[in-house]
Amino acid sequence: MSLGIYFNDQASFKRLFWTNIMKSITKSMLFITLLAFPLMAVVSISGCASTSTQSGTGEYIDDSVITAKVKAAILNEETLKVAEINVETFKGVVQLSGFVSSQADIDRAVVVTRGVAGVKSVKNDMRVK
Repeated sequence: MSLGIYFNDQASFKRLFWTNIMKSITKSMLFITLLAFPLMAVVSISGCASTSTQSGTGEYIDDSVITAKVKAAILNEETLKVAEINVETFKGVVQLSGFVSSQADIDRAVVVTRGVAGVKSVKNDMRVK
């Protein structure tokens, strides 16, 4: 079967062929673009957002800074042993845990922690050994 039956010449066939290919590619790319951009926006927004059990990127960094400041404050307190006290921070709430020598150490650690900038509240889970 000859192409001449359907087309006047080979150039007409090529032009029609490539026009249809380009239309198909353009439609596919438009669909992908319209689908991909909203999806990327949702992923990028939700990737940094916080939930009730997971802090966002900024909050995680803030919590890390608060934890470091609390540990430094406990280290600078002569009556406390930083190795006995574990410090964890989540959304500004600092949890102190571990085994210390006396109730006075527990009370002092809580007071020192409350004095650190950025601390919203202190959860005390320390015990006297």
